[in-house]
Amino acid sequence: MSGYFFFFVLVMSLLWPGLTMADAIPRRGLFVTLLQDPPVLASRQGIADLVDYAKKVHVRTLFVQVYRADQAWFPSRVGDQEPYNAALKAVGEDPFALLIKRAHEQSIEVHAWVNLLSLSKNVEAPLLIKYGPSILTRNIQKKRSLADYRIDDQYFLEPGDLRVRAELLNMVGELLRAYPALDGIQFDYIRYPDKDPHYGYTKMNVERFKAATGQSEVLDSSKVWKDWKRGQVTALLERLVKRVRLLRPKIKVSTTGCSPYVRALEEAFQDWPSWVNSGLVDFVTVMTYPPDVSELGKFIADAQVRVSDPGKLNIAVGAYQQANSPQGFYQQLQLCEKESQGACVIFHYGSLLGSPAFKDILSK
Repeated sequence: MSGYFFFFVLVMSLLWPGLTMADAIPRRGLFVTLLQDPPVLASRQGIADLVDYAKKVHVRTLFVQVYRADQAWFPSRVGDQEPYNAALKAVGEDPFALLIKRAHEQSIEVHAWVNLLSLSKNVEAPLLIKYGPSILTRNIQKKRSLADYRIDDQYFLEPGDLRVRAELLNMVGELLRAYPALDGIQFDYIRYPDKDPHYGYTKMNVERFKAATGQSEVLDSSKVWKDWKRGQVTALLERLVKRVRLLRPKIKVSTTGCSPYVRALEEAFQDWPSWVNSGLVDFVTVMTYPPDVSELGKFIADAQVRVSDPGKLNIAVGAYQQANSPQGFYQQLQLCEKESQGACVIFHYGSLLGSPAFKDILSK
């Protein structure tokens, strides 16, 4: 930071004595995935190191992945809680509760980051074992084996399936009841697959579509069918938010969103600007990872004009793509913190650990 910046903070602190250096640093968040080895929640040292790192690089909010591929790092009957059991044994107490406590001691918020509709490659997912492939979204091609349901090497749950909704509502209830000190919850993968947007042809979803619309057939290019699928994603979110507000009225509720907007709307069938503008969620974190600074600026500008309050848009910045170029990543982060009215959220902690240079430039 330049001397001019410190002079500005000094002057402002004289005018407003309550202002601190932390208030002057742009809001910064950090994604913490379960994919890094070892996972953060697997040891007390890993938890302590994360909080210490976040404090030093001016992170104010941690988005900690605790549910992915129907595996849970919290007590759960919906998901496979074996990861939680193993971490509980290793840490000696609930690891996520310990992280929340340690983060709060440093004035850092913790939001639970949950992957909703992707089972990743997990063929042993409890939901899949319980219901079989009928809960997986699909195209119209014949399915001969479970592998035929894979999309972009993942299995996706059908958002229009009422069983899926009930199970995810129960999972969210388990999570919120277990952690009363949790600051927020962020719903990720709340969308259809966007690789080849010709999905939604499950028996239950098609039957519900015909009954609700009076249509006798499903035409892939039909606006009615596309609106239906988009409506199913939003309906799932509405039910989740209602459950969250019932259990924890003051907790922050957010989602991730695809970018650019046309991709979200027409391929993922995810109308995230309407979620922000209607007040359904407190904010959306737009996931966009372009290779260069100028393209990131275009994505930020496009996203912000879609909403009435750009302060309710976070922008994710991909450190994972810049492992060999920390300075290139930092240029993107600087642009984000200049142009975004919301927070800039770094993806992800594990990528930052790969190079000491990341910590050096982020702690400036």
